[in-house]
Amino acid sequence: MRIWLAIAASALVLPAAFGQTRPPQKRPAAPSAAADRLGMTCPQILEISSTDWVAKFTQAKGATPESTTRAIAAYGKCYDLRTSELAASLAKKRKSPSKAARVDFDGFEAAVKHFTLVALADVQPPPGAVKTAYAALYEKQFRYEFYRGCDGEDPALTPDENDQFGKAKNRFGELLGLEPEDKAREIHEAFGEIVGTHQASQRMKSALYLYAIFILEPPSEKPFARPPF
Repeated sequence: MRIWLAIAASALVLPAAFGQTRPPQKRPAAPSAAADRLGMTCPQILEISSTDWVAKFTQAKGATPESTTRAIAAYGKCYDLRTSELAASLAKKRKSPSKAARVDFDGFEAAVKHFTLVALADVQPPPGAVKTAYAALYEKQFRYEFYRGCDGEDPALTPDENDQFGKAKNRFGELLGLEPEDKAREIHEAFGEIVGTHQASQRMKSALYLYAIFILEPPSEKPFARPPF
């Protein structure tokens, strides 16, 4: 009798126990790198500007901050791939940057990050995900230009580019003038650590000024220049 009571009790308990055990929930798969290229190859993507690529991507995926950051990330991955291929090509031609050049560039990148931290300290509202993604994209440009210089590719600025460079310097000065005196001094000193301490071509310096303007410009103003390359 006791055996039958035990069996009956287990019949009541086991279904309840199984009912409480749910199968593991599947998480939505993260978008693949191939899917975020919209069927295009990296060389095809890099043939257009990052601005045009973002417009194309958001038209296909929807104009949201999330899709914009995905578009920027996809462009950045292709840009990294091109830089890696250039570095590999330099190694084959025995034109890889010297140890001293690598150390200097590491210092250059660290100085850029320090400038960014100083410039964005206490900024209200804090920069959003889109601005942060574009800032990272600018930094990829510096690394690519570094390797181009090692390959002997350091074309002089065209007259139009040189004119734009001068305007960028003036705009940078205007933006510094909008900051409180103490912070303007800190920002200027941090920027000087980049351009005054480390090796940089005219083309890279021009990109640096555009980056600094991008970081300092308030979102309420019309951008001085569209995002990088």
